[in-house]
Amino acid sequence: MNNPLEKLSGNFFYKAIKEQLGLIIGLLALCLALSIISPVFLSSRNVFNILRQLSTNMFLSCGMLLVILLGGIDLSVGSTIAVTGCLVAGFITNNGMSPMAAIFLALLFGLLIGVVTGGIIASTSIPPFIITLAMMNIGRGIARLYTSSKTISINNDFFGFIGTGYVGIVPTQVFYIIVVCIITWLILNKTKTGRNIYATGGNLMAANFSGINTKRVTFFVYVFSSLMASLAGILLASRMFSGTSTAGTSAEMDAIAAVVLGGTSMSGGVGTLFGTIIGVVLIAVLSNGMNLLGIDSSWQLVVKGIVILIAVYIDFIKKQQV
Repeated sequence: MNNPLEKLSGNFFYKAIKEQLGLIIGLLALCLALSIISPVFLSSRNVFNILRQLSTNMFLSCGMLLVILLGGIDLSVGSTIAVTGCLVAGFITNNGMSPMAAIFLALLFGLLIGVVTGGIIASTSIPPFIITLAMMNIGRGIARLYTSSKTISINNDFFGFIGTGYVGIVPTQVFYIIVVCIITWLILNKTKTGRNIYATGGNLMAANFSGINTKRVTFFVYVFSSLMASLAGILLASRMFSGTSTAGTSAEMDAIAAVVLGGTSMSGGVGTLFGTIIGVVLIAVLSNGMNLLGIDSSWQLVVKGIVILIAVYIDFIKKQQV
């Protein structure tokens, strides 16, 4: 006798894979091509390196997924990475705080950014693009002022283990990725808030008429996005053993690219976490492959820009066909 739970799980994965089949094939083709061109690509060391690199973008993309599902945008996540990374580094190195206390205070500041951003967007009709662009500049400025535009080194074994340690042969980042993805999936698929996010992003007026508190949903989404960016900033500071005001530069572009590439509509209401995960992996593999091939960083930006354009154009074609 078949277990109903297993059947449900099987149907879920079958549907998810079917929806993202083209992207999965593209990812596999890219991996195959890179493994042929560079024998280093499939080495365990490089695979673990990819996992470390994508962890930051995975955090950002989980937050950005909710924002874009709502029909919004968050350009402040890159500067939030810088602020929280610099703060946690300064608290530990300059103020002699314990890593846990430093992490807690840095997260509080990151949450404050989300509260301010979400509060303004939820309570006004000002476009999220403008608000988050302003917060991006404010955050980057605060990071520079706090560090005097200098790098703050961190010499703490426990804090370093958070971003560079292993549990057996598995990097610690893998466990963070799993936890964050599970939490995001539960929010979107098992809570009223998740249903309200899809409803609000799909049709704001209809959501309001149906009794959904769209302002509360908007506020939650931007706070969650800021929290994910704060965690990414702390993790990056741990991995780099330092905090710098330039950290997270253009990170928001990678997150947007991953989410849109994963099939999430920029107009809101349509998208899945599974697609976003595939998008994050694809962006990470693409970046890693270009680094292995020695491609100039300027050309890498061009390639990523083209990827975003293609993803947005595909979304446009899908809407035209509906």
